[in-house]
Amino acid sequence: MNATLRRLQKRAHGDRGFTLIELLVVVVIIGVLVAIAIPVYMNYREGAADKSAQSDVRGAITAVESFYTTKGNVYPADTATKSKTASFPLDATKPAEERVAVSTGTTLTYIKSSDGKSYTICANNGGGSGAVYIYKSAEGGAVKAATGTVNIATCA
Repeated sequence: MNATLRRLQKRAHGDRGFTLIELLVVVVIIGVLVAIAIPVYMNYREGAADKSAQSDVRGAITAVESFYTTKGNVYPADTATKSKTASFPLDATKPAEERVAVSTGTTLTYIKSSDGKSYTICANNGGGSGAVYIYKSAEGGAVKAATGTVNIATCA
């Protein structure tokens, strides 16, 4: 028993922990993993912010079309650009069916055409890729990312 105990003590005396090389290898591996993970995470955040802006445009389309139907085929008047959680397209004193909440970070604009027969809605989210998402009722179709430079205040 004493011989076994002495052998264990002798073996343990030589083991003092990790070498500097082993620790550096672990630090390098962790650094590589972090360098890969951070950009991927940032892309997810930008994508989520862009989807939020697209969703806000779709919600605004629903609110405008609901207004059009309930108010005798008349689109609401132009409103100032709304951002954060401001009500849209009408002021906050109007009933819920005449407005839509805009997501935090999203700037959204509604513009009625001069003839009153169509409208344009555009939005972007400051936390996203910078893309402006636009819907033109005269063209119909899906909410699309605008090509070129678009002024969010005028949707043009």
